[in-house]
Amino acid sequence: MSTSITVPDSIAVEYYSPEPPAPAGSAVEPQPDGKPIPRIFQKLKLKNLELPNRIGVSPMCMYSADANFEATPFHQIHYGQLFLRGPGLTIVEATAVSPEGPLSPQDLGIWTDKQAEKLKGIVDFAHAQKQLVAVQIGHGGRKASGLAMYLHLEQIADKSIGGWPENVVAPSAIQYRPNGNYLTPRELTNEEVKRIVKDFGLAAKRAVEISGFDAIELHGAHGYLISEFLSATSNKRTDEYGGSFNNRIRFLLEIIEEVKAQVGESVPLLLRISASENVDEDEDSWKLEDSVKLAKIVVEKGVDMLDISSGGNNYKQSSRGKKAVHAQLSKEIKKAVGDSAIVASVGGLALDIDETTEMIERGDYDIALIGREFLRNPGLVWSWADKLGIRINHALQYGWGFYPNKEQIVELIEKTKNL
Repeated sequence: MSTSITVPDSIAVEYYSPEPPAPAGSAVEPQPDGKPIPRIFQKLKLKNLELPNRIGVSPMCMYSADANFEATPFHQIHYGQLFLRGPGLTIVEATAVSPEGPLSPQDLGIWTDKQAEKLKGIVDFAHAQKQLVAVQIGHGGRKASGLAMYLHLEQIADKSIGGWPENVVAPSAIQYRPNGNYLTPRELTNEEVKRIVKDFGLAAKRAVEISGFDAIELHGAHGYLISEFLSATSNKRTDEYGGSFNNRIRFLLEIIEEVKAQVGESVPLLLRISASENVDEDEDSWKLEDSVKLAKIVVEKGVDMLDISSGGNNYKQSSRGKKAVHAQLSKEIKKAVGDSAIVASVGGLALDIDETTEMIERGDYDIALIGREFLRNPGLVWSWADKLGIRINHALQYGWGFYPNKEQIVELIEKTKNL
Protein backbone atom coordinates (compact mmCIF):
# COMPACT_ATOMS: atom_id res chain seq x y z
CA MET A 1 0.00 0.00 0.00
CA SER A 2 1.41 3.41 -0.93
CA THR A 3 0.60 6.95 0.14
CA SER A 4 1.13 10.44 -1.22
CA ILE A 5 1.84 12.03 2.18
CA THR A 6 4.68 14.54 1.95
CA VAL A 7 6.38 17.06 4.21
CA PRO A 8 6.83 20.60 2.86
CA ASP A 9 10.39 21.75 2.26
CA SER A 10 11.54 24.62 4.47
CA ILE A 11 12.24 27.79 2.45
CA ALA A 12 14.70 29.11 5.06
CA VAL A 13 17.62 27.14 3.57
CA GLU A 14 18.67 26.26 0.01
CA TYR A 15 19.02 22.53 0.70
CA TYR A 16 16.23 20.08 1.55
CA SER A 17 15.05 20.35 5.12
CA PRO A 18 11.57 19.18 6.10
CA GLU A 19 9.36 21.95 7.43
CA PRO A 20 8.62 21.12 11.08
CA PRO A 21 4.91 21.31 11.93
CA ALA A 22 5.80 22.97 15.25
CA PRO A 23 8.98 24.24 16.90
CA ALA A 24 10.98 21.55 18.64
CA GLY A 25 10.69 22.05 22.39
CA SER A 26 7.13 23.37 22.29
CA ALA A 27 4.61 21.57 24.46
CA VAL A 28 1.98 19.45 22.73
CA GLU A 29 -1.38 21.11 23.31
CA PRO A 30 -3.41 19.69 24.84
CA GLN A 31 -1.28 17.15 26.65
CA PRO A 32 -2.39 13.56 25.85
CA ASP A 33 -3.12 12.85 29.51
CA GLY A 34 -4.85 16.20 30.01
CA LYS A 35 -2.35 17.40 32.61
CA PRO A 36 -1.61 21.14 32.82
CA ILE A 37 1.57 22.44 31.21
CA PRO A 38 4.03 23.85 33.77
CA ARG A 39 5.03 27.46 33.23
CA ILE A 40 8.57 26.54 32.18
CA PHE A 41 7.05 24.85 29.10
CA GLN A 42 4.47 27.54 28.41
CA LYS A 43 4.98 29.99 25.55
CA LEU A 44 6.34 33.45 26.31
CA LYS A 45 6.04 36.66 24.32
CA LEU A 46 9.25 38.62 23.87
CA LYS A 47 8.10 41.68 21.96
CA ASN A 48 7.18 40.32 18.50
CA LEU A 49 8.62 36.86 19.20
CA GLU A 50 6.88 33.88 20.77
CA LEU A 51 9.27 31.61 22.64
CA PRO A 52 8.07 27.97 22.61
CA ASN A 53 9.35 27.39 26.15
CA ARG A 54 11.30 29.22 28.86
CA ILE A 55 14.58 27.30 28.73
CA GLY A 56 17.25 29.18 26.79
CA VAL A 57 20.84 28.61 25.74
CA SER A 58 23.13 31.11 27.44
CA PRO A 59 25.84 32.67 25.25
CA MET A 60 29.10 30.73 25.58
CA CYS A 61 32.35 31.53 23.76
CA MET A 62 33.59 28.63 21.67
CA TYR A 63 36.95 30.21 20.73
CA SER A 64 36.74 28.67 17.26
CA ALA A 65 36.62 31.61 14.81
CA ASP A 66 39.14 31.79 11.98
CA ALA A 67 41.90 34.38 11.60
CA ASN A 68 39.37 36.91 10.28
CA PHE A 69 37.14 36.46 13.35
CA GLU A 70 34.58 34.74 11.11
CA ALA A 71 32.34 31.78 11.89
CA THR A 72 33.43 28.35 10.65
CA PRO A 73 31.64 25.03 10.02
CA PHE A 74 32.23 24.29 13.70
CA HIS A 75 29.76 27.01 14.66
CA GLN A 76 27.17 25.68 12.20
CA ILE A 77 27.42 22.21 13.74
CA HIS A 78 27.61 23.42 17.33
CA TYR A 79 24.56 25.66 17.17
CA GLY A 80 22.71 23.37 14.77
CA GLN A 81 22.65 20.50 17.24
CA LEU A 82 21.09 22.83 19.80
CA PHE A 83 18.42 24.18 17.43
CA LEU A 84 17.32 20.65 16.57
CA ARG A 85 16.56 19.91 20.22
CA GLY A 86 14.30 22.83 20.98
CA PRO A 87 15.49 25.53 23.38
CA GLY A 88 13.09 28.44 23.70
CA LEU A 89 15.82 30.88 22.65
CA THR A 90 19.46 30.40 21.72
CA ILE A 91 21.86 33.31 22.24
CA VAL A 92 24.98 33.09 20.09
CA GLU A 93 28.25 33.75 21.88
CA ALA A 94 29.89 37.13 22.53
CA THR A 95 30.60 38.69 19.14
CA ALA A 96 32.85 41.74 18.97
CA VAL A 97 31.66 45.04 17.51
CA SER A 98 35.14 46.55 16.98
CA PRO A 99 38.54 45.21 15.82
CA GLU A 100 40.08 45.78 19.26
CA GLY A 101 37.08 44.24 21.05
CA PRO A 102 37.31 40.42 20.77
CA LEU A 103 38.06 38.55 23.98
CA SER A 104 40.59 36.38 22.13
CA PRO A 105 42.03 35.91 18.62
CA GLN A 106 39.53 33.05 18.21
CA ASP A 107 36.41 35.08 19.03
CA LEU A 108 33.69 35.98 16.55
CA GLY A 109 33.43 39.50 15.18
CA ILE A 110 30.71 41.46 13.43
CA TRP A 111 32.42 44.73 12.50
CA THR A 112 32.47 43.74 8.80
CA ASP A 113 29.75 42.64 6.40
CA LYS A 114 31.73 39.47 5.61
CA GLN A 115 31.69 38.45 9.26
CA ALA A 116 27.93 38.97 9.35
CA GLU A 117 27.49 36.92 6.17
CA LYS A 118 29.36 34.00 7.75
CA LEU A 119 26.81 33.99 10.58
CA LYS A 120 23.82 33.87 8.22
CA GLY A 121 24.00 30.11 7.67
CA ILE A 122 23.63 29.54 11.40
CA VAL A 123 20.55 31.76 11.55
CA ASP A 124 19.01 30.26 8.41
CA PHE A 125 19.30 26.76 9.85
CA ALA A 126 17.64 27.93 13.07
CA HIS A 127 14.76 29.39 11.11
CA ALA A 128 14.43 26.20 9.05
CA GLN A 129 13.74 24.49 12.39
CA LYS A 130 11.31 27.26 13.49
CA GLN A 131 13.81 28.19 16.20
CA LEU A 132 14.62 31.66 17.56
CA VAL A 133 18.18 32.92 17.77
CA ALA A 134 19.75 36.08 19.17
CA VAL A 135 23.36 37.23 19.11
CA GLN A 136 25.27 38.77 21.99
CA ILE A 137 27.34 41.74 20.82
CA GLY A 138 30.02 43.31 22.97
CA HIS A 139 33.50 44.69 23.48
CA GLY A 140 36.09 43.09 25.74
CA GLY A 141 37.58 46.34 27.02
CA ARG A 142 40.50 45.67 29.36
CA LYS A 143 39.87 41.91 29.08
CA ALA A 144 40.30 41.82 25.28
CA SER A 145 43.17 40.07 23.48
CA GLY A 146 43.23 37.17 25.94
CA LEU A 147 44.01 33.54 25.30
CA ALA A 148 41.14 31.19 24.55
CA MET A 149 39.97 29.88 27.91
CA TYR A 150 40.76 26.29 26.95
CA LEU A 151 44.40 27.45 26.94
CA HIS A 152 44.47 29.73 30.00
CA LEU A 153 41.81 31.42 32.12
CA GLU A 154 43.62 34.73 32.46
CA GLN A 155 46.49 35.36 30.07
CA ILE A 156 47.10 37.96 27.35
CA ALA A 157 47.60 36.80 23.74
CA ASP A 158 50.61 38.54 22.22
CA LYS A 159 51.16 39.52 18.59
CA SER A 160 52.85 36.23 17.73
CA ILE A 161 49.55 34.38 18.12
CA GLY A 162 47.24 37.06 16.74
CA GLY A 163 46.75 39.26 19.80
CA TRP A 164 46.78 43.05 19.98
CA PRO A 165 48.23 43.85 23.43
CA GLU A 166 49.21 47.37 22.34
CA ASN A 167 45.55 48.25 21.71
CA VAL A 168 43.74 46.94 24.78
CA VAL A 169 41.46 49.78 25.88
CA ALA A 170 39.16 50.66 28.77
CA PRO A 171 37.38 53.61 30.39
CA SER A 172 40.46 54.16 32.56
CA ALA A 173 44.02 52.84 32.62
CA ILE A 174 43.33 50.38 35.45
CA GLN A 175 44.51 46.77 35.32
CA TYR A 176 41.86 44.17 36.18
CA ARG A 177 44.04 42.38 38.73
CA PRO A 178 47.06 44.24 40.19
CA ASN A 179 50.22 42.36 39.20
CA GLY A 180 48.04 39.89 37.32
CA ASN A 181 48.28 38.55 33.79
CA TYR A 182 45.96 41.12 32.21
CA LEU A 183 47.64 44.26 30.89
CA THR A 184 47.11 47.80 32.07
CA PRO A 185 44.79 49.11 29.33
CA ARG A 186 45.01 52.38 27.51
CA GLU A 187 42.32 54.91 28.47
CA LEU A 188 39.89 55.56 25.65
CA THR A 189 39.68 59.09 24.31
CA ASN A 190 36.28 60.76 24.26
CA GLU A 191 36.22 60.42 20.47
CA GLU A 192 36.99 56.69 20.69
CA VAL A 193 34.14 56.19 23.15
CA LYS A 194 31.73 57.78 20.70
CA ARG A 195 33.14 55.66 17.85
CA ILE A 196 32.53 52.46 19.81
CA VAL A 197 28.94 53.55 20.47
CA LYS A 198 28.52 53.79 16.70
CA ASP A 199 30.22 50.40 16.30
CA PHE A 200 27.56 48.79 18.49
CA GLY A 201 24.79 50.26 16.36
CA LEU A 202 26.35 49.16 13.07
CA ALA A 203 27.05 45.68 14.45
CA ALA A 204 23.41 45.32 15.47
CA LYS A 205 22.30 46.46 12.03
CA ARG A 206 24.52 43.85 10.35
CA ALA A 207 23.26 41.18 12.72
CA VAL A 208 19.64 41.87 11.78
CA GLU A 209 19.88 42.88 8.12
CA ILE A 210 22.68 40.57 6.92
CA SER A 211 22.74 37.65 9.37
CA GLY A 212 19.00 37.68 10.08
CA PHE A 213 19.11 37.32 13.88
CA ASP A 214 15.77 37.59 15.68
CA ALA A 215 17.06 39.65 18.61
CA ILE A 216 20.14 41.48 19.86
CA GLU A 217 21.75 41.10 23.29
CA LEU A 218 24.19 43.71 24.61
CA HIS A 219 26.95 42.25 26.78
CA GLY A 220 27.03 44.57 29.77
CA ALA A 221 28.38 42.08 32.30
CA HIS A 222 31.50 40.27 33.56
CA GLY A 223 33.96 43.13 33.49
CA TYR A 224 33.89 43.78 29.76
CA LEU A 225 33.69 47.30 28.35
CA ILE A 226 30.09 48.27 29.17
CA SER A 227 30.47 46.77 32.64
CA GLU A 228 33.74 48.66 33.10
CA PHE A 229 32.01 51.96 32.35
CA LEU A 230 29.18 51.24 34.80
CA SER A 231 31.40 50.62 37.82
CA ALA A 232 33.43 53.19 39.72
CA THR A 233 35.86 50.34 40.38
CA SER A 234 37.06 50.53 36.78
CA ASN A 235 35.81 53.95 35.65
CA LYS A 236 37.73 56.94 37.00
CA ARG A 237 37.04 59.25 34.06
CA THR A 238 36.48 62.96 34.57
CA ASP A 239 34.51 63.63 31.37
CA GLU A 240 30.79 63.05 30.78
CA TYR A 241 31.33 59.26 30.89
CA GLY A 242 32.71 59.10 34.45
CA GLY A 243 32.06 60.21 38.00
CA SER A 244 28.37 60.19 38.92
CA PHE A 245 26.01 57.24 38.44
CA ASN A 246 24.29 59.05 35.58
CA ASN A 247 27.61 59.71 33.86
CA ARG A 248 28.81 56.12 34.26
CA ILE A 249 25.65 54.69 32.69
CA ARG A 250 25.79 57.19 29.81
CA PHE A 251 27.89 54.89 27.57
CA LEU A 252 25.32 52.10 27.89
CA LEU A 253 22.36 54.42 27.33
CA GLU A 254 23.97 55.86 24.21
CA ILE A 255 24.56 52.33 22.91
CA ILE A 256 20.91 51.42 23.52
CA GLU A 257 19.78 54.53 21.68
CA GLU A 258 22.18 53.88 18.78
CA VAL A 259 21.21 50.22 18.44
CA LYS A 260 17.51 51.03 18.41
CA ALA A 261 18.10 53.75 15.83
CA GLN A 262 19.83 51.21 13.58
CA VAL A 263 17.50 48.20 13.94
CA GLY A 264 14.18 49.85 14.75
CA GLU A 265 11.67 49.30 17.50
CA SER A 266 10.46 45.89 16.32
CA VAL A 267 13.68 43.97 17.09
CA PRO A 268 13.81 42.76 20.71
CA LEU A 269 16.74 44.18 22.66
CA LEU A 270 18.28 42.14 25.47
CA LEU A 271 20.84 43.27 28.02
CA ARG A 272 23.08 41.09 30.17
CA ILE A 273 24.35 42.75 33.34
CA SER A 274 26.35 41.75 36.37
CA ALA A 275 23.75 42.70 38.96
CA SER A 276 26.48 42.84 41.62
CA GLU A 277 30.27 42.78 41.68
CA ASN A 278 30.01 40.64 44.83
CA VAL A 279 32.26 43.04 46.75
CA ASP A 280 29.70 44.99 48.75
CA GLU A 281 32.29 46.15 51.27
CA ASP A 282 34.06 48.10 48.51
CA GLU A 283 32.53 51.58 48.30
CA ASP A 284 33.20 51.89 44.56
CA SER A 285 31.86 48.46 43.60
CA TRP A 286 28.70 48.01 41.55
CA LYS A 287 25.93 46.71 43.82
CA LEU A 288 22.44 45.27 43.51
CA GLU A 289 20.83 48.62 44.32
CA ASP A 290 22.70 50.13 41.37
CA SER A 291 21.33 47.41 39.10
CA VAL A 292 17.78 47.90 40.35
CA LYS A 293 18.09 51.60 39.55
CA LEU A 294 19.66 50.87 36.16
CA ALA A 295 17.06 48.24 35.27
CA LYS A 296 14.20 50.71 35.54
CA ILE A 297 16.05 53.22 33.37
CA VAL A 298 17.05 50.84 30.57
CA VAL A 299 13.58 49.30 30.38
CA GLU A 300 12.19 52.80 29.94
CA LYS A 301 14.76 53.30 27.15
CA GLY A 302 13.54 50.20 25.33
CA VAL A 303 15.32 47.11 26.69
CA ASP A 304 12.92 44.16 26.45
CA MET A 305 14.79 41.51 28.44
CA LEU A 306 17.29 41.71 31.29
CA ASP A 307 19.70 38.78 31.54
CA ILE A 308 20.99 38.64 35.12
CA SER A 309 24.47 37.44 36.07
CA SER A 310 27.11 38.82 38.45
CA GLY A 311 30.80 39.44 38.99
CA GLY A 312 33.75 39.65 36.65
CA ASN A 313 34.79 43.29 37.12
CA ASN A 314 36.39 43.30 40.57
CA TYR A 315 39.22 40.87 41.32
CA LYS A 316 38.25 40.92 45.02
CA GLN A 317 34.84 39.36 44.32
CA SER A 318 33.61 36.69 46.70
CA SER A 319 33.13 33.17 45.40
CA ARG A 320 29.68 32.25 44.19
CA GLY A 321 27.65 29.21 45.16
CA LYS A 322 26.74 26.38 42.83
CA LYS A 323 22.98 26.07 42.55
CA ALA A 324 20.89 28.96 41.16
CA VAL A 325 23.65 31.43 41.96
CA HIS A 326 21.84 34.47 40.55
CA ALA A 327 18.26 33.54 41.38
CA GLN A 328 17.90 36.06 44.22
CA LEU A 329 19.45 38.84 42.14
CA SER A 330 17.08 38.00 39.29
CA LYS A 331 14.12 38.00 41.66
CA GLU A 332 14.98 41.50 42.90
CA ILE A 333 15.34 42.81 39.35
CA LYS A 334 11.99 41.22 38.42
CA LYS A 335 10.38 42.95 41.38
CA ALA A 336 11.78 46.25 40.15
CA VAL A 337 10.61 45.99 36.53
CA GLY A 338 7.51 43.82 36.93
CA ASP A 339 5.77 42.98 33.68
CA SER A 340 7.45 45.84 31.81
CA ALA A 341 10.33 43.52 30.83
CA ILE A 342 11.28 39.86 30.69
CA VAL A 343 13.91 38.80 33.23
CA ALA A 344 16.24 35.87 32.66
CA SER A 345 18.49 34.20 35.22
CA VAL A 346 21.67 32.25 34.54
CA GLY A 347 24.06 30.12 36.58
CA GLY A 348 23.56 26.71 38.16
CA LEU A 349 19.91 26.40 37.12
CA ALA A 350 20.38 22.95 35.56
CA LEU A 351 21.56 21.46 38.86
CA ASP A 352 18.04 21.28 40.31
CA ILE A 353 15.24 21.14 37.77
CA ASP A 354 12.56 21.08 40.48
CA GLU A 355 13.87 24.26 42.08
CA THR A 356 14.21 26.02 38.71
CA THR A 357 10.71 24.96 37.66
CA GLU A 358 9.32 26.21 40.98
CA MET A 359 11.07 29.60 40.69
CA ILE A 360 9.64 30.17 37.22
CA GLU A 361 6.23 28.98 38.40
CA ARG A 362 6.33 31.61 41.18
CA GLY A 363 7.38 34.32 38.76
CA ASP A 364 10.77 34.97 40.41
CA TYR A 365 12.05 35.37 36.85
CA ASP A 366 10.77 34.44 33.40
CA ILE A 367 13.47 32.46 31.59
CA ALA A 368 16.13 30.01 32.74
CA LEU A 369 19.29 30.44 30.67
CA ILE A 370 21.47 27.32 30.76
CA GLY A 371 25.09 27.25 29.66
CA ARG A 372 27.48 24.39 30.36
CA GLU A 373 24.80 21.76 30.85
CA PHE A 374 23.76 22.24 27.21
CA LEU A 375 27.34 21.34 26.27
CA ARG A 376 27.05 18.13 28.27
CA ASN A 377 23.52 17.39 27.11
CA PRO A 378 22.25 19.23 23.99
CA GLY A 379 18.93 17.43 24.53
CA LEU A 380 18.43 19.08 27.92
CA VAL A 381 14.97 20.44 27.00
CA TRP A 382 13.87 16.96 26.03
CA SER A 383 15.32 15.52 29.26
CA TRP A 384 13.52 18.11 31.38
CA ALA A 385 10.24 17.48 29.58
CA ASP A 386 10.58 13.75 30.25
CA LYS A 387 11.30 14.37 33.93
CA LEU A 388 8.27 16.63 34.24
CA GLY A 389 6.09 14.19 32.29
CA ILE A 390 5.42 16.70 29.50
CA ARG A 391 4.97 15.72 25.86
CA ILE A 392 6.85 18.12 23.56
CA ASN A 393 7.31 18.44 19.81
CA HIS A 394 10.58 17.29 18.26
CA ALA A 395 12.47 17.84 15.04
CA LEU A 396 11.00 15.43 12.50
CA GLN A 397 14.38 13.82 11.86
CA TYR A 398 14.82 13.00 15.56
CA GLY A 399 11.32 12.47 16.91
CA TRP A 400 9.98 9.86 14.50
CA GLY A 401 11.37 6.94 16.51
CA PHE A 402 9.67 8.05 19.70
CA TYR A 403 6.05 8.86 20.60
CA PRO A 404 3.61 8.79 18.95
CA ASN A 405 5.29 7.07 15.98
CA LYS A 406 6.68 4.24 18.09
CA GLU A 407 3.15 3.50 19.30
CA GLN A 408 1.96 3.42 15.68
CA ILE A 409 4.74 0.98 14.76
CA VAL A 410 3.88 -1.33 17.67
CA GLU A 411 0.20 -1.20 16.71
CA LEU A 412 1.04 -2.06 13.09
CA ILE A 413 3.15 -5.05 14.18
CA GLU A 414 0.31 -6.34 16.35
CA LYS A 415 -2.20 -6.01 13.53
CA THR A 416 -0.06 -7.79 10.96
CA LYS A 417 1.81 -10.44 12.95
CA ASN A 418 -0.68 -13.21 12.06
CA LEU A 419 -0.93 -12.35 8.35
